[in-house]
Amino acid sequence: MAQKQDVKIGLLGAGTVGLQVARILHDQQQELAARAGANLVLSAVAVRDTSKVREGLDQSLLTTDIDAVINSADLVIELMGGLEPARSAMLKALEAGKTVVTGNKAVLAQYGPELYETAARTDANLYFEAAVAGAVPVVYGLRESLTGDRINKVLGIVNGTTNYILDQMTTHGWSYEQALHQAQELGYAEADPSADVGGRDAAAKCAILASLAFHTRVNLEDVPVKGITEVSAQDIKQATESGYAVKLLARAERVIVEGEEQIALGVEPTLVPQSHPLASITGPYNAIVLETEFAGRLMFYGAGAGGAPTASAVLSDVVAGANHLVSGGHAPRESVYAALPICEPGRVETRRQVRLEVADRIEMMAEIAKIYAVGGVSIASLTQSPTETVPTEATLVISTHRAQNSQHDGITAALAKSPIVHKIASEMSIE
Repeated sequence: MAQKQDVKIGLLGAGTVGLQVARILHDQQQELAARAGANLVLSAVAVRDTSKVREGLDQSLLTTDIDAVINSADLVIELMGGLEPARSAMLKALEAGKTVVTGNKAVLAQYGPELYETAARTDANLYFEAAVAGAVPVVYGLRESLTGDRINKVLGIVNGTTNYILDQMTTHGWSYEQALHQAQELGYAEADPSADVGGRDAAAKCAILASLAFHTRVNLEDVPVKGITEVSAQDIKQATESGYAVKLLARAERVIVEGEEQIALGVEPTLVPQSHPLASITGPYNAIVLETEFAGRLMFYGAGAGGAPTASAVLSDVVAGANHLVSGGHAPRESVYAALPICEPGRVETRRQVRLEVADRIEMMAEIAKIYAVGGVSIASLTQSPTETVPTEATLVISTHRAQNSQHDGITAALAKSPIVHKIASEMSIE
């Protein structure tokens, strides 16, 4: 049997995921070599502090010199996170014709075209399965498995932190603050959770998925974002009573606006009917539903974060990349032939549910109905109940039929000005 070729691997970053990748490369080296058709040799690891002991990692491989790691490698794994120096390092590696594997959704969402173009120009390979949903192979599905189909809609829970928080609020009746504290205690949320709870992490993943699904360049700035920080225990209680679960959903779908096909995008807390497959996703898990022209509805589900699941996705790309290096072939190139326009957020059609605290007077219903009629939005259902603390107030929960966001926003503004409405307690889209 011929001796296998060595593929030298440079690792940028030795945090939770990086350490897991290094350990698996060492512990599973024979099996990985059999799959890749090459010996995967970790040649150097770039870290900020070489004096820090990292259990299971050969200290002699550590360096602070990113360029040296890139120059010594055939394949570069970028797991530093953040925009810089990650972006510059990936560009340098691609310029040198190196294969790059990354899990960096922030760089891909903001600078993806620059990376794709560099890879195409230098005939280098760029892999990024780990950038969206950890071990869940949705990137591979969109880039390769479903290239013979037409994707009409992508809808998913792509942030495990927020799903855990909302799940705990639902299960235990906790406030947002209580659930966030628990998530931080268990390591599901960072000390600074703003990227997760503010929705920006999900928006970056939404941009990547939309780009792949619709063969169109979609940037982070194209995705309207609303996080979960204002979701209250009462919102969760009301949703449950109405037959919904509250989920932070990333959405990308084809829509027709004045006869033109466009892409509607968004990340926001959404009321999901209990019958929908995404309503049952609990804990820090991810799930993405694809609605396709020929295969119908497909769902990808699994662990969306953590060292081992993310390392699994990284190593799947490493095996593929190493195999291409020794056997020929390359990763799928960027596909942007469709170049669909992005739908203006105000023109996207949604259903909404609004919870109001109103003056409990005879004319109240007529006033509310008039606001919706003038705004051109049809009411699908309305329930009224007395408030627990103020006898002269009532709580209204109004669900609408589909209308443009601009119409919904106009009604919200009118409700806020109405003397009969004391408070707009919450407002969410309905899936």
